Amino acid sequence: MKEQRPTKVANRKVANSLLAALPGKSYQRLLSGLEHVVLKFGDVLYEPGHKIRHVYFPGNSLVSLLTMVDGRMALEVGMVGREGMVGLPLALGGDISPVRALVQGSGTALRMTSKRFSKEIRKSPQLQQGVHRYANALIAQVSQTAACNRFHVVGARLARWLLMTRDRMRSGEFRLTHEFLAHMLGVRRVGVTTAARTLQARKLIDYSRGQIRILNHKGLEAAACECYALVNAKGNGANTPAGHAWNLS
Repeated sequence: MKEQRPTKVANRKVANSLLAALPGKSYQRLLSGLEHVVLKFGDVLYEPGHKIRHVYFPGNSLVSLLTMVDGRMALEVGMVGREGMVGLPLALGGDISPVRALVQGSGTALRMTSKRFSKEIRKSPQLQQGVHRYANALIAQVSQTAACNRFHVVGARLARWLLMTRDRMRSGEFRLTHEFLAHMLGVRRVGVTTAARTLQARKLIDYSRGQIRILNHKGLEAAACECYALVNAKGNGANTPAGHAWNLS
């Protein structure tokens, strides 16, 4: 993975909600171990079965967690944005990634070595509590996503996925391709193309040359399956119930 050169974190202002919720003293203790990095679309942070060397706290970046089948097929089982962290197994006693962590949305993140993180989480009850709350929320997201992929039609799943991406990136416009979406949703590319055209015909989204823009946020929420609201209700909605904490019109 190629990144811009990391820089040390020098102040209290952070975009990541998990870190921002820490008391001042707890956060200050982490400062010397945190560094700013820029994650680029398509970067692979971890591969399944490989050792986790860093944890990441996304700011305005977005990371997909993919489970691999036969070493070549991928299905998204979760996504991590500003509400959480990438590298959760380290907080639960493991150091091997069970998934591929793929950068889905370019942006910034704070990074810490796995050795330093393991040390800090043992020393900080506040960090432990925050990470464990996030772990529960991510488990809820993963289980709901599994049910969604099994029982709901592609169009409703696509709407749900776009809304979850919007909430975490704080933007109604992002870069995506039909091929990438097909991998995320575990369907054939033609299925994603048909679903996207339907949403576009209803003037809910605009899609052109790999860029998707949400035109009607409330309409897209109505088109999504119930899984979007359920994931938000279970605490993993990027701290934005129904995505209305900012103006995306």
